[in-house]
Amino acid sequence: MFAAAALGILICMVLAMARALLGPTVYDRIMAVNAFGTKTVLIIAVLGFMSGRPDFMDIALVYALINFIGTIAVLKFIRYGDMGWPRNAPDEPDDL
Repeated sequence: MFAAAALGILICMVLAMARALLGPTVYDRIMAVNAFGTKTVLIIAVLGFMSGRPDFMDIALVYALINFIGTIAVLKFIRYGDMGWPRNAPDEPDDL
């Protein structure tokens, strides 16, 4: 049963990678890479359960956090171009 789940997840990973390579916009590609990362977390969890190693869940959780933070960072970079720091900002406010 878990082998079938792993196979289904691998098929979804292939489809997500195809979307990442062929996506019409950069946002489609970022979403596909995020989905690929989520499927990676799922496959780590399933393979850990199949091999009887519950410590794989810790690895999967860490990977999920890195995937989330990385996706937010890439989206912020795409939106602002420089991680959101204001350009030509004065060092001191004028109204003090």
